[in-house]
Amino acid sequence: MSKEKMAFQTEVKQLLHLMIHSLYSNRDIFLRELVSNASDACDKLRVEALADDQLFEGDAEMRIRVGFDAKARTITISDNGIGMSREEVINNLGTIARSGTKEFFSKLSGDSAKDSSLIGQFGVGFYSSFIVADHVTVITRRAGLPAGDAVRWESDGTGEFSLESVERAERGTDIILHLREPEGEGEEAKSHDDLLSHWTIKEILKRYSDHIGIPIEMRKRDWDDKKNEYVEKDEWEVVNQASALWTRPKSELTDEQYKAFYKSFAHGLEDPLAYTHNRVEGRTEYTQLLYIPGKAPFDLYDRQQRHGLKLYIKRVFIMEDAEQLLPNYLRFVRGVVDSSDLPLNVSREILQESRDVKAIREGCTKRIIGLLEDMAANKPDDYKVFWKEFGQCLKEGFGEDFANKERLSGLARFVSTASTGDEPDVSLKDYLGRMKEGQDKVFYITADSLSAARTSPHLEVFRKKGIEVLLLTDRIDEWMLSFLNEFEGKALQSVAKGDLDLSKVKSDAVNSAEEKAAEKALKEAEKTSKSALEKAQKILGDKVKSVRLSQRLTDSACCLVSDEQDVSGHLERILKAAGQKAPDRKPILELNAQHPIVQALVAEAEAAGGQIVGADGQQVTDGVSDTLRDLVWLLHDQALLAEGGQPEDPAQFVRRLNGFLLKGLGKL
Repeated sequence: MSKEKMAFQTEVKQLLHLMIHSLYSNRDIFLRELVSNASDACDKLRVEALADDQLFEGDAEMRIRVGFDAKARTITISDNGIGMSREEVINNLGTIARSGTKEFFSKLSGDSAKDSSLIGQFGVGFYSSFIVADHVTVITRRAGLPAGDAVRWESDGTGEFSLESVERAERGTDIILHLREPEGEGEEAKSHDDLLSHWTIKEILKRYSDHIGIPIEMRKRDWDDKKNEYVEKDEWEVVNQASALWTRPKSELTDEQYKAFYKSFAHGLEDPLAYTHNRVEGRTEYTQLLYIPGKAPFDLYDRQQRHGLKLYIKRVFIMEDAEQLLPNYLRFVRGVVDSSDLPLNVSREILQESRDVKAIREGCTKRIIGLLEDMAANKPDDYKVFWKEFGQCLKEGFGEDFANKERLSGLARFVSTASTGDEPDVSLKDYLGRMKEGQDKVFYITADSLSAARTSPHLEVFRKKGIEVLLLTDRIDEWMLSFLNEFEGKALQSVAKGDLDLSKVKSDAVNSAEEKAAEKALKEAEKTSKSALEKAQKILGDKVKSVRLSQRLTDSACCLVSDEQDVSGHLERILKAAGQKAPDRKPILELNAQHPIVQALVAEAEAAGGQIVGADGQQVTDGVSDTLRDLVWLLHDQALLAEGGQPEDPAQFVRRLNGFLLKGLGKL
């Protein structure tokens, strides 16, 4: 077939421009990415060959070879893995089919070092070739296809690529990079000629790819005394460890080796926060090497994206994202599980039903939770980073992992009224240690933001008594609270739900004489305001369950609270925003008897008198004046706004508010 030219997908053009012009400072990653892709190709061949060993074509020894030609200024990366067909070449090298493309561009910061670390994470590693090359040639044949079905792909990275059919006896792929010519002069010069060196390439491979499980080979070199230089031999030598790091004893491995291995498959430059390496023996035998990343991936909350550990069986790669090995709330964990018991032909369906997989899942879960507990106790700064990145994931565990709910409760972190900043640094154990004498509940409030939570009228009496309240502002918190209802025997109680009784709580801020005086004043107010409360209830109708005087308020005039068994106003708004039907909720309007506006409401209710019925039995007046009606609705809508809601009729709310403002200004 003659050479055919095709255009790159639009996103690829943007990506190539970025590679060529923006990521020069960290150019060595191109070799890491291409070797990683070659290793994946070898792993894929092993998996497919489980069903058809003819794909090995008589050569089952996997290898990756890296060479260079100083005169031609080329670097070649070869593998004898699965290879690609013509259609796969077009799909893999001409387009980016992943939904992550837009996210990749949105994450770019302009810092070339940071941006280069994103390349592997977003599946665009091949295009890093153009950081150092102005022309790339790929020659590939898929295992199992005839020699004449090989494909040559070529591009200079400007917008087009060419395809043509060629002969290739061996399966696998060769990637040939034609290095860019040096640009500029002096210290500002940009040159990649240093890559045309055996030692430079070997050092990059050792740094980034030492733990690749496939042997990486380079031409052997020996010193020639006559020529007084190293001479390349016609034989190959392995330049990486070429052994699965997790199979080696922990005593032989250093912290640097563990971190380097993490970077090799996480496609990043950042160290993990923590890791654990263990061999588990018993009814189920397996080795686990698990890492907790330092930064959340862009697709952590993408339900369409697979997340999981790499699964090996007796050192044979089986599956890239085996999500069955960990519960979904731990999907951020990276690492490897190598089982001795599972069958090599295992499928995702078998994994779901296997007793051995269940044991591995439980073991890995306990190990990760233990690792997090150790981090929280001994490395609090690292744990703060973890919670910032993955705290919301861990909160999902309360509804998924009942067996470990108590341990997850100990790991949870919150902002509270005792916090000095906005970072969630308060554990439930910390809270229990600061509870007041006589306090038997853990109090919390849910809100859309920390500022809304801190200024909520529901907190006023707690602030006065010096009682700590947890401030929960994550959208998942309401869902979490349906499972997290107590900790170490202390029930969790919303400050915006149900009746409030703090009479048994002893506080340094309020003495007993003040409390008794407040109780007496409340009882007297209940008598004098009975008529006003009944009229307010009548005015609001089915908008509220009841109207009553409040024990929560000290400064504000009013607030809305939910009944004990009802959903909160915050959850109701979340459900409606998500397009879901919210359960019926009739809040309770609480009024502060000591507030001047409420006292004015009581006075207006008294001035309006009671219901009057004429001689003919018809009602003459219901004892509700227009002023009273407007004031009651104004207080209701004010309370609704204070908890983050919206008045049902904003225009009417503004009209009523303006009416009272004009009266106050003497304009009416």
